[in-house]
Formats: sequence, structure tokens, C-alpha cells
Amino acid sequence: MSVAALPVRLARFDDLEDSGSRGFDPGGQGRDTLLLVRRGDEVFAYLDACPHYGGTPMAWRKDAYLNGDGTRIVCHAHGAQFDIATGECLAGPCIGQRLTRLDAAVTEDGNVCIFMSPDSAPTCDEAGDEKVRR
Repeated sequence: MSVAALPVRLARFDDLEDSGSRGFDPGGQGRDTLLLVRRGDEVFAYLDACPHYGGTPMAWRKDAYLNGDGTRIVCHAHGAQFDIATGECLAGPCIGQRLTRLDAAVTEDGNVCIFMSPDSAPTCDEAGDEKVRR
């Protein structure tokens, strides 16, 4: 039996810079574990883990996932460059491999959500504070 994924709100669409990227830690692990990239009206979500070597985090500083002109996702540890729309490695040591893409959506009210399994998705208490299921 499959378990339905739960939507987890990450940000407001309007708060994401066009041709920009941001990292998030929805599971409360103490470091960014996924990244969003906005291009125009689209948002792409990936795990923050380079496929080249053991899931190495890719940003060299907070939210720095893109190359200088904002056209590719870059692993600053290995120099690998990935297509934003597909996650495919186009240059570097992992050509032909891909980033792990996550399902993402922009809701009618402008929230960007990703979909996570129920055992790793944060929950909200009655005051609206985010808590993480363990």
C-alpha cells in the first residue's frame, strides 16, 4: 500500500527572486536539505545533494546554488553544473547523473509547497508553529 505525500509549505512565490535559489530545511535537520529555483512562473525543487559523491551539500554559502548568470545549478564542492528544469548534470564529474527532483506546486493563494512522506513532513500545532514529526 502506498502512502500519500503531504504538502509542506516552504515559501511565498512572490518572496522567491526570479532566476534565484533558496535552500530549506523542512525536516528540521539543522541544515538545508532541499533547494528551490524560480524561473519566471515556474519553481523547481531538488534535494540539496550532489549525485557525484555521497549526497554532498551543494551551496558554498546560504542560498548560493546557481552559477553567476543564474542559468544552472552548481555543486560548489565538485564544480558539477545541472540543468535547472531537469536536474541533469551537463558538466563536471557526474555527467549523465541527475539531482533528485521533488514534486512542487504553487497554490492558488501563492504558497510554494513540496510533497513529503508523512513520516518526514513537519506538522503544525494549534498556534501554527511548525513542528517536525519524529
